[in-house]
Amino acid sequence: MIRALTLSLLILYPIAWFAPLMRAGLLPLFGLEEISVITGLQALWQSDVILALIVTVFALFAPYLKTLGLVLVQWDLASPRLTPALDILGKLAMADVFLIALYITVVKGIGVGRIEVAWGLYLFTACILLGLVLGMFTARQKVD
Repeated sequence: MIRALTLSLLILYPIAWFAPLMRAGLLPLFGLEEISVITGLQALWQSDVILALIVTVFALFAPYLKTLGLVLVQWDLASPRLTPALDILGKLAMADVFLIALYITVVKGIGVGRIEVAWGLYLFTACILLGLVLGMFTARQKVD
C-alpha cells in the first residue's frame, strides 16, 4: 500500500504543478486569472531569477526528488540511510506551501485585489503532506 501511494505521487505532483492554486484579480469587478505553480514560475523567471530558482527547487525538485528517493528505498534499490536526507527534502517542499499561504494572506490583508484559493492548492498541499507521512512510514519500516 505504501509503495502504491508513493508511486501515485509521481503522477500527482505534475498534475498539482499545472492545477490552479488560486484565482487572482486586481479589482473585484474584473475577471480572475488562474495561477498555477508553473504559471507562477513563468512570471518569476521574467521578473526575479533568484526567487524563481528558489521556488523551482522548493516546488518542483525537492518534492519530486524526495518521492523518487522514497521509491528507491522502498524497493530496496537505495540504502535506508538515505531517509534523513529525504526528510529534509520534504521539509523544503513544505516551505513552498507556506510561502503560497503567506502570499494569499498578504494579498487578502491589503485588500487591493481579490484572491480565491483553487483546488490545486489543496492537491499540492495534500501531495506534500502525503510525502511527509510516507517518508515517516518508510523510515519506520526500514528500521524495524
